[in-house]
Amino acid sequence: MTRPNRAHGHRSRAARLLGRPFTIGDLTLPNRIAMAAVTRRFSPGGVPDEDVAAYYARRAAGGAGLIVTEGTYIGRDAAAAYDRVPHFHGERALAGWARVAERVHEAGGRIMPQLWHTGVVRTDTVPPLGVPAEGPSGIGLDGRPHGRAMTLDDIDAVVEAFAEAAATAERIGFDGVELHGAHGYLIDAFLWHGTNTRGDAYGGDHASRARFAAEIVAAVRAAVSPGFPVVLRLSQWKTDHYDARVAENPAELEHLLAPLAAAGVDAFHASTRRYWLPEFDGSDLNLAGWAKKLTGKPSVTVGSVGLDQQFAGAPGRTQRSGVTGIDPLLDRLERDEFDVVAVARALVADPEWPAKALTGRLAEAVPYDASRLDALV
Repeated sequence: MTRPNRAHGHRSRAARLLGRPFTIGDLTLPNRIAMAAVTRRFSPGGVPDEDVAAYYARRAAGGAGLIVTEGTYIGRDAAAAYDRVPHFHGERALAGWARVAERVHEAGGRIMPQLWHTGVVRTDTVPPLGVPAEGPSGIGLDGRPHGRAMTLDDIDAVVEAFAEAAATAERIGFDGVELHGAHGYLIDAFLWHGTNTRGDAYGGDHASRARFAAEIVAAVRAAVSPGFPVVLRLSQWKTDHYDARVAENPAELEHLLAPLAAAGVDAFHASTRRYWLPEFDGSDLNLAGWAKKLTGKPSVTVGSVGLDQQFAGAPGRTQRSGVTGIDPLLDRLERDEFDVVAVARALVADPEWPAKALTGRLAEAVPYDASRLDALV
């Protein structure tokens, strides 16, 4: 009797589930693997150069169906937080990004910029921009006073800056945009009660705290073509505050997400540290699963995919991770819990991780090692 080839069976299952095309708006992805945004700080003066283009093109050539770039600053002085992070405004930076998109397309990939305003996560000293951090209430993630509360004029200006960046992304050849609404950054700071204590229409209950994000989404939607995909990244956890929650139960999450879906979000990218953990008691669904169930919109999952050491966060940030299998991930994908799988550290470490996953060769994947990241291209 011939024994079944277990490796071939696994290979076929991964190819069958992860290798399926997926359509968001007018964009069709060749497979269900996306590269998640990972800040690199390799763009002196905010300008992505040919090395940045080569970095993303290599991962597109390695089989990623979608590239989401590192966070890139919208045209607002207070949006910036770190040196050498690329901008998404200004002639030189946009010329660099147009080249990045071109190189990714030449490699057969699809690409979206992640549009970013860091809000109250930024300290007032790094970098010394001459403007304070801005947020909904002048409160930092630790609950102490930080930066300044945004006026209604500030809110309007930031909404316009996001819309302008999205329109620019479409004009220079990108395939969609991702709005960074997670990890305590500006959009998320409005969503979270810990940083939003406003008494006007942008604060209070969950639907009111979602108003700022919904206005950004609506403005972006109006600024781009109807079929140009708009993805929103969201999370419960915040930078260095890993137990924070914007929603304690599915009903609260629905109150936050329903206005965003109505405003024009095409897909939700749910940032979790461990994709396999249930988000709420009484269900095995993770955050991406709940986002899809509550809104009917496609969702993207992320969180320690393919790694044997989980993301712990500073100061316990994992410096090295071995490679592990993805059978539990495939189980969830087969149940249609979510639609796309985003991979961060494993794909940074090994540009060919998607091809290896699709062909059952993850045992050959290069392990993640933070000490090698500066040398990776």
